[in-house]
Amino acid sequence: MSIPADRMSPEERRAGASLASIFALRMLGLFLILPVFSVYAKTLPGGDNLALVGFALGAYGLTQAIFQIPYGIASDIFGRKPVIVIGLLIFALGSFVAAWAPDMNWIIVGRVLQGAGAISAAVTALAADLTREEHRTKVMAMIGSSIGLVFALSLVGAPILYGWIGMGGLFCMTGGLALAAIILLLKAVPPAPPTNGHEKLPLRRVIFDKDLLRLNLGIFVLHIVQMAMFVVLPHALVDHGGLEAASHWKVYLPAVLVSFAVMIPAIIAAERKDKMRPIFRAAIGLLAIVQIGLLFFGQSLWTLSLWLLLFFVAFNVLEATLPSLVSRTAPAAAKGAALGVYNTTQAIGLFIGGAAGGYVAQNFGDNAVFATAAVLAVIWLVVANSMNFPRPRTAPAATQTV
Repeated sequence: MSIPADRMSPEERRAGASLASIFALRMLGLFLILPVFSVYAKTLPGGDNLALVGFALGAYGLTQAIFQIPYGIASDIFGRKPVIVIGLLIFALGSFVAAWAPDMNWIIVGRVLQGAGAISAAVTALAADLTREEHRTKVMAMIGSSIGLVFALSLVGAPILYGWIGMGGLFCMTGGLALAAIILLLKAVPPAPPTNGHEKLPLRRVIFDKDLLRLNLGIFVLHIVQMAMFVVLPHALVDHGGLEAASHWKVYLPAVLVSFAVMIPAIIAAERKDKMRPIFRAAIGLLAIVQIGLLFFGQSLWTLSLWLLLFFVAFNVLEATLPSLVSRTAPAAAKGAALGVYNTTQAIGLFIGGAAGGYVAQNFGDNAVFATAAVLAVIWLVVANSMNFPRPRTAPAATQTV
């Protein structure tokens, strides 16, 4: 029977749910490691070297940045699913190496291999392939929401699991989840459409396209702000909110969950009512307001919780709309390449945000971090005001044979 164009088809819903689950399985393992890794590192030879510990954490993002574009291009040529399977196998191998690692050097090797399984571009390109434009942002929101949810859950579950199975067990669990994601990919994700074969890819056009540059600037700024903000926010929750570190999840988890409830109507309005432009700009503006609020009005637990909730609203809306806009703006033959550039820019933003946030906080204080983040968000808003948004296409109704 006929499926109205404003409703997702069963295949689109299945694609969104299964790809979001693949992202969640992979990211859950990564997030579970973060809250307890610095404690575990002290038990290993070389773990008293903070530079090595920091590099072990950052090595994943570094190799992600290197491999996103090659994986994206390969998915344009050879197909999405084979590239995703290879990436997940490499990621699982890195997890098992890290589980076995007798010292920090081998931990770094494992983290480098984990990062070399850079499947984000291929997965988001597959999501774009399997959905119509009018529903693409919803699917990207499903993927983004799954990441936010497992991040919040990891803050609660990591200390408990670490106590039960140790860091080696957590790394093995990470590898096992990656292998489970392969099974899910092959069994649950609908068949991908044909690739463009060995057609010459307009990579130069992808890199220098003005609207794609604006979108890549956006994800770069968004993740600089995110990482810089979380360098100092935990201290603010302790110093101004009186909340011990072990209880921070009591703020994070409700903020993430409530932000989903606010984000969903915004995404629906952006797609069904052609409100992408104002909602996108409003989310960037809200990101700037949050940083200004933290700068001047973040001296209590309640105000910090409010600004954190508003941050997650803005972050989740932007995290869902940005890859959707990239996939709609990019040339059809280079969708994976465009998303590879996008994910590379994201990874660089994460790295620079953490490093720069720590430097600014160390030398100029926590408030300087919020002020810098506010300035960056305002610059992004100015740039976004001159961006050409893809015009919505009127797609034919999807059909389903019954």
